[in-house]
Amino acid sequence: MDRRRFIRQSTLTAGSLILSAHTPLKFYAGKKPEVLVIGAGFAGLAAALRLKQKGIPVTVIESRNRVGGRVFSHTVNENLVVELGGEWVGNSHTRMQELCATFGLPLENNQMDTHLIYKDQYNAPGSWSYSEEWNARFKRILETYPHLKDSDKQKLDQYDWWRFLVNNGCNGRDLDLRELLDSTDFGESIRHVSAFAALAEYAESSEKNEMDLKIKGGNAMLAQKMRDQIGSEHIYCDHHVSQIVQKDRVEVTCSNGKKFTGDKLICAIPTFSIQKIQWDPVLPAPYAAALNALQYARINKHALHFSERFWKEEAFDLVSDQSPHYFYHATKNQPSAEGVLIAYSIGDKAASNANQSNEFLANDIFRCLEPHFGNLRSLLKGQANYYWGNDAYSYGAYALYGIGQWFTVMPELKKKFLHTFFAGEHLADWQGFMEGAVNTGEAAADAATE
Repeated sequence: MDRRRFIRQSTLTAGSLILSAHTPLKFYAGKKPEVLVIGAGFAGLAAALRLKQKGIPVTVIESRNRVGGRVFSHTVNENLVVELGGEWVGNSHTRMQELCATFGLPLENNQMDTHLIYKDQYNAPGSWSYSEEWNARFKRILETYPHLKDSDKQKLDQYDWWRFLVNNGCNGRDLDLRELLDSTDFGESIRHVSAFAALAEYAESSEKNEMDLKIKGGNAMLAQKMRDQIGSEHIYCDHHVSQIVQKDRVEVTCSNGKKFTGDKLICAIPTFSIQKIQWDPVLPAPYAAALNALQYARINKHALHFSERFWKEEAFDLVSDQSPHYFYHATKNQPSAEGVLIAYSIGDKAASNANQSNEFLANDIFRCLEPHFGNLRSLLKGQANYYWGNDAYSYGAYALYGIGQWFTVMPELKKKFLHTFFAGEHLADWQGFMEGAVNTGEAAADAATE
């Protein structure tokens, strides 16, 4: 049983909301339930769109002044678009691909060929790798994954990915490179990530770990298409939910005094925002404890606009063992002499970088890149920075399941509470992807209207 099937089975038996995103639409001949959705990120929009398709009255309440949540497309110099939030659509992300096809949004290849700077030595793509011994050993590890018993997976969840690698003979340069590359995927050091969560991600994802595609023109275009289909008149932005009262029905009160009532509620917001709401009755103690236990990855995205693409290759990305950590070409497939590199940092590096000025960060990046790419200072035209660790609504980029949390915290967070069903990428098969948000939103809509 793979991770996805295991999660669906275990959470269904726990009385939770997860159902297939492809459940046939059920239409109502009698009185239709009125459903409120909190959050207009991809989970909330997907839930509302599915409800609209079923003919269910729906109202969406959103704190931000825009839809899209942690999908945040940013325009540079009028014609270049970069993602300061959710970036990639994976080759196995079927719902995202189906939605894009439905709305006529082309998907473009966004795969990269990775350069490396390690111990101040530059390595071009194809000229570096792990040792032959480790490559062979890791291949065998991945081959054994489909044969793991459920008890084996739960044992793996009891310690971290770094320890798993060490226990399986990864050391020296191989271990350094895995720390650099894998922590980029999870947004924190691999010493904090569940060994099971990490192994499952690498065993089940596409060749490029789902870093495959991007929506032409910006990922926010899908949020706008969903908004238009739902109807802007049903979406209330700049409305901050302060209280939720659940009796025979649900009453949601916002800080501006506006009240909304419905028969069901889908709560599609990050765990930090869930905790800021006054719930009446209060959230069950096990659920509250799970909210307190789950951490979100600290990621800083620093976009650098250059007058020319000195990196030359469209599919350029680079991992380094220095403070900037990871770079990628954020304007791939966008015709222009100019281009944008995003310097992407995680964990403690991200928290430190977020406190620095643009000048400091640029100098840090020049120190890393100029020995290998020449003088870049005269090419820099502008900068933009977003640190998700300080985001007012999520305090992180995406959920990070730590040691011992996959089979304890996640099932608890998936349980419904009275009239409330929960959705969001933190409840998905794996975290940090728009696909997961969409899947959980659609599943919550199905569960709320059974």
